[in-house]
Amino acid sequence: MALNMAIIEELARRLDVAERERTQIGQFSLEHPDMTLEDGYAVSRAWVQGKIAAGRSVIGHKIGLTSRAMQRSSNVTEPDFGTLLDDMLFKDGSDIPFDRFIEPRVEVELAFILKSPLKGPGCTIFDVLNATDYVIPAIEIIDARIERIDKATGVTRKVFDTISDNAANAGIVLGGRPIKPDAVDLRWVSALLYRNGVIEESGVAAAVLNHPANGVAWLANRLAPYGEGLEPGQIILGGSFTAPVHARPGDSFHVDYGTMGSISVRFT
Repeated sequence: MALNMAIIEELARRLDVAERERTQIGQFSLEHPDMTLEDGYAVSRAWVQGKIAAGRSVIGHKIGLTSRAMQRSSNVTEPDFGTLLDDMLFKDGSDIPFDRFIEPRVEVELAFILKSPLKGPGCTIFDVLNATDYVIPAIEIIDARIERIDKATGVTRKVFDTISDNAANAGIVLGGRPIKPDAVDLRWVSALLYRNGVIEESGVAAAVLNHPANGVAWLANRLAPYGEGLEPGQIILGGSFTAPVHARPGDSFHVDYGTMGSISVRFT
């Protein structure tokens, strides 16, 4: 790592203030051009630990940057990950307060609910399927506490910034019909994303690393060097198979997963 713990803790503190005050902050990668991927994860973990100390609890993990297009745009060759906390979970059909976020966007995913622990190294897609109790449709709400584009230079944020920002995670909605992981070919689960009655995005789950369970296996292996794994009962967001769609006050979203049901929310 290039950053010392004092800097990492300061950057985590800034993220926490930005989220609470709903005001974006400058890019860490501009301030610290020698920043590494592990520095980004250290900042994210410090921020999450602060939230846990304040009373939040971990309910799972998310995987991002799972498509090759997103990886190319971020100049990385692997996904990233963040932590899901209890206050991020919203109910299907609920009104979501827009002022909870800065610039929310909606993504379409599958969530894996675990019945057994998963730990790397060496975790495979078969281990994931064996450890999964059920798979359920999910919406992820992503946000940006760090500026996407620097106002002074026009520079686009780097992957180090996104990772520091808890992989952009801000909310999750579960809905539709839960299924056993062998009930359908998960690669061919598809969805239509409607905003205010208009289809804005569509996709198929194979776009996530060729199979959405591959992301869960990757995460279990990625956490192994920290001595951590995925635990029973946790929600693991496998990665989006649509491009994100901006949410605005008053927008209603409906995601149709065909035989797996649907999810609906409104931003108020």
